[in-house]
Amino acid sequence: MKAKKTYAVFGLGRYGTAVARELIANGMEVIAVDSEERIVNDAAAYLPVCKCADVTNEEVISRLGIGNIDTVIVCMASNLEASVMAVTLCKEAGVKTVIAKCANEMQQKILLRVGADQVVFPEKESGIRLAKNLLSSGFIDMISLSKDVSLLEIDVKDEWCGKNLIELNLRKKYGVNIVAIKKGEQVSVNINPEQPLETETVLIVIANTAKLGKLK
Repeated sequence: MKAKKTYAVFGLGRYGTAVARELIANGMEVIAVDSEERIVNDAAAYLPVCKCADVTNEEVISRLGIGNIDTVIVCMASNLEASVMAVTLCKEAGVKTVIAKCANEMQQKILLRVGADQVVFPEKESGIRLAKNLLSSGFIDMISLSKDVSLLEIDVKDEWCGKNLIELNLRKKYGVNIVAIKKGEQVSVNINPEQPLETETVLIVIANTAKLGKLK
């Protein structure tokens, strides 16, 4: 079993670099790749594993061992053809999760159709935020309210179903404060602590960022 997840970032523009640096800063193993040698040479100063390669080439994907990577983030929105090829080759190589950056809704539809598991708009989501969401595996979304405090959406775990908030005592066990409960599109801030939790329910909580590992 792997000790930690592995990541690859394709495209070292501002967005891709932000994702890679945040993941590395949190101790993750990251392969950073760009097709321009100048960019790779500059990035090598702060990215330990940095490769100059064409990720639209099947042999390159194989040689880099991308099929063994848990998550690939494709950050080449300015070149849709390259993004499509990279996403397709990664999925064919067996990568479980491929996230692609896109420039517009049409690109989003195309990238999802060719196999991307998630598509992000840089205007709506910063590279650092994406990296934080990847690091907080098991959480649906995470927004930093401050250096030490985060707002999270988390799925109700299977073992929590049928139990109420009093029984679970999540504040004592995990250091989280539940501010709302979401089911489908409905969000309720009037929480009944005696109401048993149901499947497909999301808890919106505020937590100490340093203690998030307890929830994973």
